[in-house]
Amino acid sequence: MTEPQIEPQSAGVVAPATARFDDVLRLRSGGRLDGYELVYEIYGELNAARSNAVLVCHALSGSHHVAGRYADEDEDSGWWNNLVGPGKPLDTRKFFVIGINNLGGCNGSTGPRSLNLATGRPWGADFPFVTVEDWVDAQARLADELGIDSFAAVIGGSLGGMQALSWTLQYPERVRHAAVIASAPKLSAQNIAFNEVARQAILTDPDFHDGHFYEHGVAPERGLRLARMVGHITYLSDDAMGEKFGRSLCHGKAVYSYGIEFEIESYLRHQGDKFARQFDANTYLLTTKALDYYDPAFAHGGDLIAALAAARAGFLVVAFTTDWRFAPARSREIVYALAHNGCDVSYAEIDCPAGHDSFLLADPQYHAVLAAWFDRIEV
Repeated sequence: MTEPQIEPQSAGVVAPATARFDDVLRLRSGGRLDGYELVYEIYGELNAARSNAVLVCHALSGSHHVAGRYADEDEDSGWWNNLVGPGKPLDTRKFFVIGINNLGGCNGSTGPRSLNLATGRPWGADFPFVTVEDWVDAQARLADELGIDSFAAVIGGSLGGMQALSWTLQYPERVRHAAVIASAPKLSAQNIAFNEVARQAILTDPDFHDGHFYEHGVAPERGLRLARMVGHITYLSDDAMGEKFGRSLCHGKAVYSYGIEFEIESYLRHQGDKFARQFDANTYLLTTKALDYYDPAFAHGGDLIAALAAARAGFLVVAFTTDWRFAPARSREIVYALAHNGCDVSYAEIDCPAGHDSFLLADPQYHAVLAAWFDRIEV
């Protein structure tokens, strides 16, 4: 029975937890981690049957902090607050929601900033390459620790959508539903090119020190700032940028300088500065490479239908009309392959002007689709 509708509420005050794993995790790159930690957060309550768990997979700059706020904060700071909470599309009165900071991250899970016990110094650039599949393997181990044999759903946007899709292929018996949002079965050459430009901005920063900048007491903030600015341009649509900034001048007239003159310049520099202070450059490099490497069809000669044959989940695939970084045509590739494998798949193409970032916004049509889909999931 569907519960009575309530006014959407905050997920409230939350606190992260840490799980320690001492078993070896062998990575697709040939590397290994002899032990590692994953930081995670939970929202809602696990039911007696342990059948109502939903895993939220984060995108490039996301983290385990999906919803709610910390005790020392006045406002919600979770990156998907508009989606997760009581009365929201992913309703925590019904579902037990888990957010995990991926391996290689910079928000508490073992990553480049962590101490490498073999050397006694931070991993830095020595941290092994990780892939989407490695993240899913690590997430599965955490699910084991939490006593979750199968997820009611796994959901993610962008890189998170790739993880959701990979879950259905690596652990088909453990995922009953999957929502793949603003994502793709693999990156295009253009997307890989954007990632490479961003990486080169970091790698050529004099403060990078071959990835061991921690020991020098510096950080390649200039490179990371540029990387974020390049990336951020691709997350927005031309129409959204035009409507928000146009050609507006900060000083009301041209001053003929290389300083900040246009409002879009001010916005990009602000976003770059903010990101450079909060994020880790090595994590950025690792994560963009994981994006580049993801291609489940590669082992099947490029045949996506064959690659997705293992999937057993019910799917929701969502794309946005103005998303040119992960265009709707890429989502339709997934839908086509799933349909040809007889999977239960629904597809929604949302007319939202915000570009790739649309998956993070509370667009009414988008949220109505998600709410209806989650409402049909039996727990």
